[in-house]
Amino acid sequence: MAFTTALSGLNAASNNLAVTGNNIANANTVGFKKSRSEFADVYASSLGGVSNTTAGAGVRVANVAQQFNQGSLSFTDNNLDLAISGEGFFTMAKSPTETNDITYTRSGEFKLDKDGYLVNNQGKSLMVYKPNGTAVADGFSTGVTQPVQINTLTGLPSATDTVSLAVNLNANETVPSVTPFDPTNNNSYNSQTSVTVYDSLGSPHILTTYYVKGASTASTTDWSVYHYMAEPATPTARTSINAGTYGTAVAAPATTTTLPTPAVMTFDSSGKLQTPVSGRFALSDYTILPATGAAPVKVGTMDFFGSTQVQEKFSVNTMTQNGLPAGRLTGIDIDDEGVIFARFSNGGSQTMGKVALTRFANTNGLAKIGDTAWGQSANSGEPIPGEAGANNFGQIQAGALESSNVELSAQLVNLIVAQQHYQANAQTITTENSIMQTILQIR
Repeated sequence: MAFTTALSGLNAASNNLAVTGNNIANANTVGFKKSRSEFADVYASSLGGVSNTTAGAGVRVANVAQQFNQGSLSFTDNNLDLAISGEGFFTMAKSPTETNDITYTRSGEFKLDKDGYLVNNQGKSLMVYKPNGTAVADGFSTGVTQPVQINTLTGLPSATDTVSLAVNLNANETVPSVTPFDPTNNNSYNSQTSVTVYDSLGSPHILTTYYVKGASTASTTDWSVYHYMAEPATPTARTSINAGTYGTAVAAPATTTTLPTPAVMTFDSSGKLQTPVSGRFALSDYTILPATGAAPVKVGTMDFFGSTQVQEKFSVNTMTQNGLPAGRLTGIDIDDEGVIFARFSNGGSQTMGKVALTRFANTNGLAKIGDTAWGQSANSGEPIPGEAGANNFGQIQAGALESSNVELSAQLVNLIVAQQHYQANAQTITTENSIMQTILQIR
């Protein structure tokens, strides 16, 4: 009967109105994907099939399909907000301790919880690939995901083992009048410079370098380079592992009971460093033992690459060392490949992980579970893990959120169409009712 057919049309129109209303309601929901109602006609068939003259039995809702096209990016002031520009989902665990219950989302509104874990508004933990070390060059274990915990970190100290100095030694200098070299007598050396180095606990120590001009020929000039380390605060002498006893006074650089053999730099007639060619010296004889219980401070390499000897005053052009004191967390950065960096007040940084992305062969087959999240289903296929910017995965934009892909103007038009559809089917029922009344009134 036409009543049944019209009723199916009312149900279909009602479904279309509900889907459109849901799209409009979530027009401002971050990461939301709009849906559309998909319909199929209905025919009553028998073993003989459907006759060419058989009227349809109405309509049914075949599917409410979500549209996973890209939403626009809205930039924010929070660098923990993340957006995926391209394919992929953020991988979320139920909690930092329940990491086997996995869901997927496009909403990147992340924040730190009370324990320092990166979570979304529902308390689910963002999963990242485990770093193999503290630097990006160490790589990531892409088969191992874990929650990322950030704000409880301290920038760990790093002991100095290499110092780089690029200096200019004045070519007009003469051989010192006092020999042998004595670090407490400034007439026994031409120039000096100091740099702060750090032990394994992050405590500072002073490494002083002395330059003593030596023999010169028509083609070369030699300079002897001495190094002494002193603890800046305590005047107590320490015993060196390799080179006797070093004092620790700050005002007067320490001497040794046995003077270490100096390193020798040779410059050619144009003022370029000739020996060593690489500019690097191994300094195995220069060591102090910190009173704090830290490992011995042993600067194994002094790098003088780029040093010159020209007719200018002594100058230090560059001075760096690779040690760090302890530091506190000052910020978090996330790059477009999803690498999470923790920055510390000591100038150091540490990689905390790489955001784990997931995609599916059939995205429309994902199960809708609410809170702008989806779950794996039989129709979606197996999850395909990956990294941002690789293997068809999109880039990650920090400090941005992916807006809903709902276009309000299109939804309002669809609302009008669905309303007309509903009214037309209601009119079918009214017409059928009038026919029935006419038939019943015939005597």
